Amino acid sequence: MLTTSRYSIDDIKEEAEQLVHQGRLDRQQCLYTLCEFLPCGEWECVEAELEDNGYLLRDHLVDLLSSEEWTED
Repeated sequence: MLTTSRYSIDDIKEEAEQLVHQGRLDRQQCLYTLCEFLPCGEWECVEAELEDNGYLLRDHLVDLLSSEEWTED
C-alpha cells in the first residue's frame, strides 16, 4: 500500500522550531516527542518523511532544527 505524506521535511522542521521556541519542547528531546503534538493518525506520515530524509526517531530535535546564527558579544 502506497501512502503519501501531507508533511514535507520543511513543514516538520518549521513545526519543531515553533514548538521549541514556544518552550513546549526542548532541543535535546528525541524527535519521537513530536508525535505528542500531531493530530491522531498523522504520526506515521511524519515518521516516514523523517526516515526518508535520514533522521532517526532517537535523534534529537536540535539535529532537525536549522543552524542558528550566533553573534559575538
